[in-house]
Amino acid sequence: MTTFHEVQFPPNIAYGARGGPEFNTTVAMNLGGYEQRNINWPATRGKWDISTGIKSQSDMAAVIAFFRARFGRAYGFRFKDWSDYQAVGQLIGTGNGTATVFQLVNNYTSGGYSYQRLIKKPVSGTVKIYLNSVLQSSGFTIDTTTGLVTFTTAPANTVLVNADFQFDVPARFDTDALAARADSPGVFVWESIPIVELRI
Repeated sequence: MTTFHEVQFPPNIAYGARGGPEFNTTVAMNLGGYEQRNINWPATRGKWDISTGIKSQSDMAAVIAFFRARFGRAYGFRFKDWSDYQAVGQLIGTGNGTATVFQLVNNYTSGGYSYQRLIKKPVSGTVKIYLNSVLQSSGFTIDTTTGLVTFTTAPANTVLVNADFQFDVPARFDTDALAARADSPGVFVWESIPIVELRI
């Protein structure tokens, strides 16, 4: 049984969500005040609260329908994080004359250090592939469920493979209950509707 639905959470509601990436770090401090910091997660995991995106009765109805169709926490879905949903000129690999499959990635660089994020849910119709900066119109396929780019002919040795794309985050609800409060007729408030990123 599949545990992921290839459907996108309503992007107009996601636009008002509060949240972003989260790391998990253990910090141990000795008596002298010096710290030892251990990175527990090799990759971030996003967390959001989408209750802040509900602005109307129709938004509420859409969230209820989406929540019921996902059976609460049971099924994953695509979520658009409006603070980080597109990439330009990302180097996804270098040809060696043999490899035909490349994974979409988003590289974040700051102060000489970098972080690489695997992109598993590119948005259909947004992916552009370049070989040595030349836009390709054919000769490859995009799997929008895995983020894999497959060439019919392997890029030659030292050829740079770059990509532009938009992407969703694989996510799920982090609650099995929607606790709504009626403030007045037709006006409802949720204190929190948490969504968390899935590692897939």
